[in-house]
Amino acid sequence: MAELTVTAGIGRRRHTLAWFGFALTLLAGILLALAPLGWRLGLWSFDASFAYLMAPVPFVALAGFVLSLLALFGWRRGSGASRVAAVLGLGLGVALIYYPLHFYALAFPLPILHTTPLPPINDITTDVADPPQFAATLAARAAEHGASPVYGGPALARQQQAGYPDVAPLQTTLPPAEAFGRALAVAQTMPRWTIVSSNPETGIIEGSARTFFMGFTDDFVIRVRPEGSGSRIDMRSESRQGVSDLGANAERIRGYLAALKAKLS
Repeated sequence: MAELTVTAGIGRRRHTLAWFGFALTLLAGILLALAPLGWRLGLWSFDASFAYLMAPVPFVALAGFVLSLLALFGWRRGSGASRVAAVLGLGLGVALIYYPLHFYALAFPLPILHTTPLPPINDITTDVADPPQFAATLAARAAEHGASPVYGGPALARQQQAGYPDVAPLQTTLPPAEAFGRALAVAQTMPRWTIVSSNPETGIIEGSARTFFMGFTDDFVIRVRPEGSGSRIDMRSESRQGVSDLGANAERIRGYLAALKAKLS
């Protein structure tokens, strides 16, 4: 009889741990979902999303993961629903611990993961000596109180070259007019890009891109110039919000130039 009472008590504790662990991981998921939603709806600033919603996510998820693991440890009998809740808590916990830590690892050194943080910049260009200049997107940037479109000079260039040494212009043997046409055609196919202006006479293409998760707006400008018997294609991409882009602008430039290189060949 005493053994049955102890077993029943352990079962109740595991039941409680399972559902409490699942509730915590579910709360972590809700916090992560609210971060972009509130920012996109204008309910709070993006700083608040990062500081008060995204920052606690891995810790809340870790607590839920540990409780779910304890609930499952040595479990041989008990409520099927509780066991499912514990398994879901484990799965959600792993995902919700990894996702924010992945971005923290891009911004901050994590010795345990041997990570090297990316530079805290959000303005990337293939030509640090003479970066393409924004014009058509300036009004939209000003309306959002976006970051300054003025390039940061040698200090910014040094940070970029240290963090993204592979970001470089694209050289082609095509004449500027033909290179511009292909550059524009590729830009029009890029996902979540909006072309704001294109001028074949100046060789300038301008537009904006929306990031997938937070919905930030980044502006870009593509410049096609004659060089030698062919053309040189440069690009600049800058975020309107924040200080560090966690590599988003560099990835945008890499992705576009890779797609354009394939088109040119």
